[in-house]
Amino acid sequence: MTGSTPTDMDENQVETDPEARPKRKAKKRPQRPAPTTYMQNRELSWLAFNQRVLDQSVDPSVPLLERLKFLAIWRSNLEEFFMVRVGSLLDLALAKTDVYDSKTGMTPNEQLDAVYARVRDLTPQASKDFHAVRARLANAGIRQLYPDELSAEQAEQVKAYLDANVLPLISPQIINATHPFPHLENGALYIAVRLDDEAELEKTKKASKAERKAARAKAAENVIMGIIPMPKNTQRIIPIKSSDGAFTFILLEHALELVVEGLFGMYPVKHANVIQVTRNADLDAYEEADENDEDFRTHMKRIIKKRARLAPVRLESEYPLSDMTQRVLAKRLKLKRNQIYSIGMPLDMGYAFALPSLVPADVREDLVDEPASPQWPASVVRNRSIINQVQQKDILLSYPYETMDAFVHLLQEASVDPNVISIKITLYRLASQSRLADALITAAENGKDVTALFELRARFDENNNIEWSHRFEQAGCTIIYGFHDFKVHSKICSITRRTPEGLQFITQLGTGNYNEKTAKLYTDFSLITADPVFGRDAALFFRSMQLESVSKDYQKLSVAPIMIKQRLCDLLDEQIALARAGRPACAYLKTNSVTDRDIIEKIAEASRAGVEVTMLVRGISCLVPGIPGETENVRVVSVVGRLLEHSRIYVFGEGEGRKVFLSSADLMTRNLDKRVEIMWPVEDPQARKSVVAYFQTMLSDTAKLRELLPDGTYTRLGHFLGTAEDGMPKRPFDAQDRLIRDAYVAAEHTLPSAAYDFAQRQKLSTQIEAMAEEAMDDMVTRDELDAVAPVAHEDARAADEDAGTAAAPDHSGIPACSAKAGAGTTAEAAAASDPTDAPIHSAASVQEAPVQPEDPAHAHPADPDRGLSEPVPGEPVAATHVEIVPMPTGSGVHGRKRGGILGFFSRLFRK
Repeated sequence: MTGSTPTDMDENQVETDPEARPKRKAKKRPQRPAPTTYMQNRELSWLAFNQRVLDQSVDPSVPLLERLKFLAIWRSNLEEFFMVRVGSLLDLALAKTDVYDSKTGMTPNEQLDAVYARVRDLTPQASKDFHAVRARLANAGIRQLYPDELSAEQAEQVKAYLDANVLPLISPQIINATHPFPHLENGALYIAVRLDDEAELEKTKKASKAERKAARAKAAENVIMGIIPMPKNTQRIIPIKSSDGAFTFILLEHALELVVEGLFGMYPVKHANVIQVTRNADLDAYEEADENDEDFRTHMKRIIKKRARLAPVRLESEYPLSDMTQRVLAKRLKLKRNQIYSIGMPLDMGYAFALPSLVPADVREDLVDEPASPQWPASVVRNRSIINQVQQKDILLSYPYETMDAFVHLLQEASVDPNVISIKITLYRLASQSRLADALITAAENGKDVTALFELRARFDENNNIEWSHRFEQAGCTIIYGFHDFKVHSKICSITRRTPEGLQFITQLGTGNYNEKTAKLYTDFSLITADPVFGRDAALFFRSMQLESVSKDYQKLSVAPIMIKQRLCDLLDEQIALARAGRPACAYLKTNSVTDRDIIEKIAEASRAGVEVTMLVRGISCLVPGIPGETENVRVVSVVGRLLEHSRIYVFGEGEGRKVFLSSADLMTRNLDKRVEIMWPVEDPQARKSVVAYFQTMLSDTAKLRELLPDGTYTRLGHFLGTAEDGMPKRPFDAQDRLIRDAYVAAEHTLPSAAYDFAQRQKLSTQIEAMAEEAMDDMVTRDELDAVAPVAHEDARAADEDAGTAAAPDHSGIPACSAKAGAGTTAEAAAASDPTDAPIHSAASVQEAPVQPEDPAHAHPADPDRGLSEPVPGEPVAATHVEIVPMPTGSGVHGRKRGGILGFFSRLFRK
């Protein structure tokens, strides 16, 4: 066999000579990016948002039972944050490759450490706030007790209740070799019990000291603790009789502490504690989907089941855990000590939402928000065909000030209209009981071509969407599930009718979900239009969804993931060009969160060019305003109040050149690059005016509005109140309250149609009449309107002036942009020429006359860190400046006497 030279080697032969082997290039590790001075970490910014939610629990203008709800919202928000964001960071921390936050350069572990530390700092404040609210509720006649606060008689009453209703359902479990550690469900409550070893030692009483020591060690090893799951479908609020007539109760988990000694037989209980585990919920919905080649709905069911058993990310206890118990739980759950929290308040605050309905009405009246129902929109005539009305003009609905019923009625009308041939809609989150969904099912049963795009990956709403998709499919609807790689977050509905003139389109575009329940709590806009261009765009949208393709051939719609970000950057570039030419340039952006680096950099570029950018950001803001040379022309404010700000509004420029857009997309990378979203121009003059006026009203708020500062903190509550000439604080202006009031006044001036016009659709007439009757439950009755007519029928502004109250200016639009030096005008000059163009940063125009606190006890110092002005019961009160003053009798938490609509009107018009 002849030898072979290296050049003669077979191409598959492996070269074994180390010297001849080519050297591999070392894999380049990603470099840690330098932090950007005008950006901050999204996780820490979210925690700052949740702190603003927590601050509502000690705002004296918020009724006490509503404050308890804000504590519950704070807890719920934080739980979801750990499930999703912390879970995702823990997954990234396990990755072999280096991953850095693009804005701050932080690693996942550095972000986790910062999150854990911040949450640990906030927890004592939340506990303090809870117990302060609990003490005030006790003074108001609602007493929540703990086991050590029960009298002997009350303790026996609770034990009797538990014996009859709860104990038969309890399944305690010891943990030893034959009873392994149980699976602790995500978010469920358990009582962790530390068991003593004395019972095991009874049999060794006469043994030697060494034998007793060995027995003790064995007992401690075999039986360390017990677990008591909270029984499901059991009343958690247990009422207790009280001699003074106060509504008194104890929570189930606290009541069980009275009887825990008898639940573990021969094992004495050393101590008991309520615990709760939070598990990772950040699942890839498409994981393994292609391998199994299964129906996507079936796959999602499996994914949801898998989520329930994902790794724990946090353990909480109501009281501090003993060292032994903490070691055992940390080991079993594979958690570090910095992932274990003692919070000093009920772990599940969900009872705060059930409590008001259990409290006697006379006690509850002054402790909850005045009832305010969504009103029938003034732009829509009741009892007349909405299809006919929208053909005449666009309809803009503002939720929750105006009811979603108008859109529901449109779908119900379309479901029986013989001219309607198809209805197509995207469904992201539906209410569990939905008249909107029922209307779509009715349409399908009536032979309409109904296509419903269900986003089964809507986080934590997957089960509900799966259930609805089954019902739609059984009714004959065409069901699609959207894109493989992108969640469909768009809110769009297309109704197609066949008329003698050809096909006619009615299109609905929304900033929020088709959920009748959240539409009463979230602020959103919904545009209904018969514009044929929007109709053709909507048809293209649904065709693209069914083909799972992305199109850029829209005329008016901008659709993410390929169009919205670029469109927003182009709109900002237009303002940048104006600023560089020395002309007025501005942008007003309302969004839930801003995290996208490209958008942040473009906003910073606009600021450097001289564009004035005002941003209303409810939640996360990775953009930090006021940084010299970068974002000094950017202002970021936030409103957290009674309603959840949810609409997305993007306004550019001023005057005739002003462009107004609404969108389903936040300024987040996930929305702009990883979801199917829509943005559209608002072209109808009245609708444009309404959107801009809404934005202006929110910016005029002095009760809830807080501003983000260059150091990443927010101004205190009441920062923009200002003081009157006598040094007293001016009365706060609450923008959401004002918008609620305006909706009531508009509804009062809107009279129903004298007759129905459904002659061509006889089947619909009875249906519409029933719906109108149902909707009247949400309306002011004529008798009630007459009762307030002496005030309501007068000009609202004049009534405000007579009362000396805080009235929002009658803005016809957002103030004109102020030009830079040398541009030929200034903001002040613009304001002087047109009173509606007052500088947007000035809150003086909306300040109220000063009010003297009715009770000297209310005149207490503001919390220097939170801007609050209500003392904790039992703490000394110092006579210093007041930041927020409680409302006078009849208008705020204190001294309100009238409930319902009349009380609501009375309070608003006094304001």
